[in-house]
Amino acid sequence: MNWLAKMQYRYGRKAPRNLMLVVAGGQIAAWLVIMLVNSNVYYLLQLTRSGLAHLQLWRLVSFVFSPSLTMNPLFFALEVYLVYWIGTSLERAWGAFTFDAYFLLGMAGAWVACLLTGWGSSEALFYSLFFAFAWLFPDMQLMLFFVLPVKVKWLGWIAGGLYVLQVAFLLIAFQFTQALATVLGLVNFLVFFGPDIFRRLKNGAETRRRRREWENQWRGR
Repeated sequence: MNWLAKMQYRYGRKAPRNLMLVVAGGQIAAWLVIMLVNSNVYYLLQLTRSGLAHLQLWRLVSFVFSPSLTMNPLFFALEVYLVYWIGTSLERAWGAFTFDAYFLLGMAGAWVACLLTGWGSSEALFYSLFFAFAWLFPDMQLMLFFVLPVKVKWLGWIAGGLYVLQVAFLLIAFQFTQALATVLGLVNFLVFFGPDIFRRLKNGAETRRRRREWENQWRGR
């Protein structure tokens, strides 16, 4: 992507580093406050159209610090660590500027989804981090349930399939705005990897077409 390369050349040195450390630290702090001090803080962090209409502009950023509401500290720690590990792996692979741009574009997708539906979340944003990780490191293994080694690409295919099913069910239910908002949640993944995905699909279709032509030629002899 030439536009990204040009921006990185001009502004790359100014890009904030260790963004996921800030996100993970913010989620831990928010979880502790919600669980130990005041549970209403959770609602103040959410990205809502009504909140933005009342000039609660911090919601444009605070929603990425919104933690899961699991009360089990071990499960919560594992969730935060996994997101942190995936994010820092992407930052090391791409560099801080490209990773920050990817993250910010995902946030922008959530903003648009919020304007369309009245509510936005960081769920699709963190999905997009995992999809990018699975695309870049497909053969890396994760220990599922701490026992079963599974390649990331298979987990990516499963998560992607579930995401597509979610969109399909929304379309079947005629909830077109919700479906569009769900797709927009992955706008960063589509912008970064969409051309490569399209290219691979096109090349695969062309390869299958040539194979069929070759097979038909041999059958005709």
